[in-house]
Amino acid sequence: MELSYEHYPDLPEEPRLTALIDMLTGIFGNQSPSESLSELTYQATRTGLQTLLAIADDQVVGCKLGYERKPGHYYSWLGGVHPDFRSHGIASELMRRQHAWCSQQKYQTIRTQTYNQWRGMLILNLRHGFDIIGTVQGKRGLTIVLEKVL
Repeated sequence: MELSYEHYPDLPEEPRLTALIDMLTGIFGNQSPSESLSELTYQATRTGLQTLLAIADDQVVGCKLGYERKPGHYYSWLGGVHPDFRSHGIASELMRRQHAWCSQQKYQTIRTQTYNQWRGMLILNLRHGFDIIGTVQGKRGLTIVLEKVL
């Protein structure tokens, strides 16, 4: 499997956008494709979304999206890897690339949130230097808040 990575200073154009939405809908299953598109579009217009995609055989197999939370502080908002492509280091590479980009842009911290049900993502964040800094009540239960100093 040959992987490549693409960075977009916004949402990707078609057909990558539809492929991204299809992948996210398949991973999370809690939103329809139109709801996912609406949420992505809202974040892009509100925050200056950055998108990283992992591509295998011209298929979107992973993503990492984020935006500036406030000056000097980045929020890693949404990420995932298609189940058929897990355990190949794709999530780690997407995270590494996002953090390198953040460092180049002079961000001092990166914050993210996850739920206990996404244990793989929680463990990945801890392995990449995040600290748990708190919890908040989220839409789907207790949300774990993590932050990394760059």
